Parts: sequence; C-alpha cells; structure tokens
Amino acid sequence: QEQLVESGGGLVQPGGSLSLSCAYSGTLFNIYVMGWYRQVPGKHRELVATVTSDGLTKYADFVKGRFTISRDNANKMGYLQMNSLKPEDTAVYYCKLDSGWKNYWGQGTQVTVSS
Repeated sequence: QEQLVESGGGLVQPGGSLSLSCAYSGTLFNIYVMGWYRQVPGKHRELVATVTSDGLTKYADFVKGRFTISRDNANKMGYLQMNSLKPEDTAVYYCKLDSGWKNYWGQGTQVTVSS
C-alpha cells in the first residue's frame, strides 16, 4: 500500500537530462506543496524545488535555470525535469508531499551523473 513512488532515476552523463516522476495515491488529496529533495551520504536532505497547488515554484540556487518542477493535481503526479546535469547533482532524489497537516515521503530514486 505505497502512497508515494518516485521513478525516473538512473545514470546519465554530465550535461545530460533526466526526468523524475512522483506518483501518489488517490487517497492523498489537498496536497498544498509538493517538493523534490535530494540527499547524498553524509549530508542532510536538501531542498531542490517546490511547487504549490497554485503553481508557485521555487528552486534552490544550485538548480535554478536547469531544473523544472511541475505537477498534475488531477492525475496526482509530480515531475522534476533535470537538464544540464552535473556530477554534483548525484544523489537520491525524494518526492515530498505536504498536505498542510502531514508530510509524505517517497522511497527515493537514485540519480547518478557520471561519465
């Protein structure tokens, strides 16, 4: 009974692109903010981008201009389009849903940027 599943991770060369998806259960609704976070071993999980139910987006400086976050509320999907990937982008990427009263996290999907 998974409620949130990320997909789309993989191995990509520097400068390449990757698109991540976040599919969540129909039992989850009224999601105010969905966001993408990433984490590498030995470091805390950091914010990559968020988008509100109104479509307002914000990005971490290190991905601005390269990544695009979007969501499809009707189909309960979230996306992160990643372009111009750098080795520093290598991490496990997590989707987070904020209902306003509870946060939901996916299991993460590995993104590796390497030649």
